[in-house]
Amino acid sequence: MREIKITENEKGQRLDKFLLKYMNKAPRSFIYKMLRKKNIKLNGKKAQGGEMLDTGDSIKLFLREDTIMSFTEERYVKPVQRNFEIVYEDENILLCSKPVGILTHSDNKNNNDTLNDSILYYLYGKNEYDPKGAFVPSVCNRLDRNTSGIVTAGKRLSAVQELNRCFRERLIDKYYITVVKGVIKEKGTIEGRHIKSSDNFVRLSDKDGEGDRVITKYRPIADNGEYTLMEIKLETGKSHQIRASMQFMGAPIIGDTKYGDAVTNKYFKEKYGIESQLLHSYKLVFHTDENILSYLDGREFICPPSYKYCRIIRDLFGIDCKKHEKSPKMIKS
Repeated sequence: MREIKITENEKGQRLDKFLLKYMNKAPRSFIYKMLRKKNIKLNGKKAQGGEMLDTGDSIKLFLREDTIMSFTEERYVKPVQRNFEIVYEDENILLCSKPVGILTHSDNKNNNDTLNDSILYYLYGKNEYDPKGAFVPSVCNRLDRNTSGIVTAGKRLSAVQELNRCFRERLIDKYYITVVKGVIKEKGTIEGRHIKSSDNFVRLSDKDGEGDRVITKYRPIADNGEYTLMEIKLETGKSHQIRASMQFMGAPIIGDTKYGDAVTNKYFKEKYGIESQLLHSYKLVFHTDENILSYLDGREFICPPSYKYCRIIRDLFGIDCKKHEKSPKMIKS
């Protein structure tokens, strides 16, 4: 028999989900069979699996130790050099600045070190992640490999759940900056239907009934008669949404090899060495007035783009990316 005591970091989840993480190789059918046969008990009583766990709860597994071990794949922490800067961190969350070229999560095709790998190793080094436990800290939003900027991660289960809820219910505003070809003078909104093909290419359609509805708001910051520096706010969050939306409105993002303009991209590659889209997630604004992250309500977090991106902004628009004491701002020189 093995007894498991639920900690503060494991409360707030269903019993069956906890068991599937704890015995991560066990089929769901095995877990429910053991619950029915009372070989797994919660606080000394028969359980169904849907019970919500709380701190101090006792789970007893009336199973042979070799059976438990056979259904448990030991986790290990991949040693990964830190590939992110810290925008903000507290006991619940970590806001990271992801550089261009780093995957947020593994795509099962590439074994390169991901942002999530780096976060886990960072937290492990601080004794804030135990790979032997059932909970694994997790990134809660993602960016394309070649999009830089703020990515959020939950360090505790309750924080992961709350971050996921906030993103799902649009309680965290996401702002990007980008440079596009063409002159945009007025702010506006792009609405369309998001259609993704089998080769991971997205197109927007204005026909009802196709794909999922997406909404992208934009605001011009400056232009030089040929290019425009834009602020983008996502109202929905779908893959390649901003890149496809800019193409849809006839203002493709500079450096975007999939949705951009080849001649323009060649110019910026030769002059600045740009090989990917100039798209940076620079600001998050929280609207969390309840639950574990209520203390973040109304707070905004800003992350400056890379030196190379700032140089392009300065050259094209006379705007410097300056780091101030509290947060970086874009200042007209």
